[in-house]
Amino acid sequence: MTPSDLTAFKEAFRRHAAGVAVITALTPDGKAVGFTATSLASLSAVPPMATFNMARSASAWPAIADTDRVVIHILGARNRAVAEIMSRDASQRFVGDHWHTGPYGLPVLNDVSAWMAGRIVGRLPLHNNAVVAVQIEEGGLGPEDEALLYFQREYRLLGENA
Repeated sequence: MTPSDLTAFKEAFRRHAAGVAVITALTPDGKAVGFTATSLASLSAVPPMATFNMARSASAWPAIADTDRVVIHILGARNRAVAEIMSRDASQRFVGDHWHTGPYGLPVLNDVSAWMAGRIVGRLPLHNNAVVAVQIEEGGLGPEDEALLYFQREYRLLGENA
């Protein structure tokens, strides 16, 4: 791929608005980790399964590689500040009262549109990334909210102009 092709590829996906999710887990020593993800997808309804992608160079990858359980959070418009917190330096992501301890001791973000705790059933390494499959075991719904989108490197709301 030429540099101009790579630039066009990156720009194409910047133009592809995506919903915002946060994945949380625990390190083997019990420390909360998490990251924002725009690659969340439903894999199947029966059994309920979801997938997300992540870079294996990400600060949270060692925890995701070594754990059996994660929590997937779907963010809405009211969660823009939480998305920004979870995009900061990894050491600052769980400073504050925007989360609580949930099932299996996992970190659960407060007041999100939905959260789902599940068991990792597969990790497929691809180049320097991985596709992670999760079988959902439990979860909850928050109040309905407008979608929070990631578009052109910014968190945005439907109809919001830059």
